Amino acid sequence: MKLVTYRADIESAARLGVLQDDLVVDVVRLAQSQGQTGPESMLALIDQGAAGLAAIRRQLAQAAGTLAPGVATSVCNVTLLAPIPRPRKNIFGIGLNYVEHVAESAQALDTAKDLPKQPVIFSKPPTTVIGPGVPIEHNSAITRQLDWEVELAVIIGTTARRVTKADALRHVFGYSVMIDVSARDNRRAGQWIYSKGQDTYAPFGPCIVTADEVTDPQTLDLWLSVNGVEKQRSNTRHMLFKVDHLIADISAGITLEPGDIIATGTPEGVGAGRNPQEWLWPGDVVVAGVQGIGTIRHGVVNATPAAA
Repeated sequence: MKLVTYRADIESAARLGVLQDDLVVDVVRLAQSQGQTGPESMLALIDQGAAGLAAIRRQLAQAAGTLAPGVATSVCNVTLLAPIPRPRKNIFGIGLNYVEHVAESAQALDTAKDLPKQPVIFSKPPTTVIGPGVPIEHNSAITRQLDWEVELAVIIGTTARRVTKADALRHVFGYSVMIDVSARDNRRAGQWIYSKGQDTYAPFGPCIVTADEVTDPQTLDLWLSVNGVEKQRSNTRHMLFKVDHLIADISAGITLEPGDIIATGTPEGVGAGRNPQEWLWPGDVVVAGVQGIGTIRHGVVNATPAAA
């Protein structure tokens, strides 16, 4: 299933839906149409685990394409939000996880030229998350080197503590698209959180595809363009540390909980690695996608504070 969080209009609360072709099927209203109850948010559904997903599938099958009035809405008539608008805790970011990106980073960003022997982990606060179409903020008072990184996002479904690689994927709820926006000139003593953790620096969406529909997360094409010009294109098979390795590594010391998000790293083609270097500026438009999941599109806007 493709699961979304959406708003019917600007004054409505966020709702949980299933994306079916050009329709958004409201999960709560679907359940109510059959005399049942349904989870009201993505996190509530994740907390229900396999039983929650099974219930939605049964309800969709029972409807058999004949949905009660008000249960489904054209996707054109709703606003898609980030699938998890407010994560419970920081996003786990993975740096230097594609071989070619290690090389370009070493050349442009003074990172180590040798391949990392363990995953490089940083974090992005929940306040970085924005949904499809929400602008990325460019604050020229803080950065003149705003950069892009397309990534496969992994959403944890069940608690993972000290799991093995063999068991790791059983803990995945689903997959999504994330752009790891970075202010390259905001690294501080080698630390990345301020560079990568500013508001709007984690565009996320448009949906979560449940894990059962992704046969192998290491076979997915991913890409990113700026103003219609392709900047990144690769495949998740080129990850240095695969999804199962990342889950096993993080959970060895940090318990992964339902709803946690891992942004699995970016391939080559970032702005810092280009010659000459390229950066995002107000007026630019960034589009990123992952095969089988979808695309997200974000304009860049000026967020420089007005002079006092």
